[in-house]
Amino acid sequence: MKLHEAAPAPNCRRVRIFFAEKGIEVPIEPVDIVKAENRQPPFLAKNPLGGVPVLELDDGTCIAESVAICRYIEETHPDPPLMGVDPLDKAVVEMWNRRMELELALPVMNVFRHSHPFFAGRLEQVPEWSEASRRLVETRMEWLDRELAEREFVAGDRYTIADITALVGVDFGRVSKISIPEALGNLKRWHQAVSGRPSAEA
Repeated sequence: MKLHEAAPAPNCRRVRIFFAEKGIEVPIEPVDIVKAENRQPPFLAKNPLGGVPVLELDDGTCIAESVAICRYIEETHPDPPLMGVDPLDKAVVEMWNRRMELELALPVMNVFRHSHPFFAGRLEQVPEWSEASRRLVETRMEWLDRELAEREFVAGDRYTIADITALVGVDFGRVSKISIPEALGNLKRWHQAVSGRPSAEA
């Protein structure tokens, strides 16, 4: 199998970290999103929506969407478990991963999408939505800081995909000058810990 990806894209980094935590190495096929290579027929044949990453299996099957790729790897390489170990744990991890996607990572990405010149002409930018998303990120970081007062990782006492999603979201904020406020000690402690894992360099 091989991974079609664009290194700067946050969802691509999410998959790379997941693979690194699993100890899996796959060939990388770079996709130049600046030159809109992902909008050309060869790539659209792999993912009609044009998004990266895409995992292409040896039989030609293509899996798009980062969490779907992670799910496939989790099922084929179950150790270490990153998406739960039993029905309840899997549900809790999924709950927190979705929260990190929708309440943190997505607003961070929307700040970028609706304000950065890269997306001018690629989508309809709404500057007001960018600013609203920036405010939402601030409140969600405060919320997550309170949650992390009670546990080491986002979904409990073990590192999971929820931590990966949150890390990617927080780090992607740098391009829009979003950072963790000094007052949020629990969030900063968590961020330092997960950033120190070797996989964070993937």
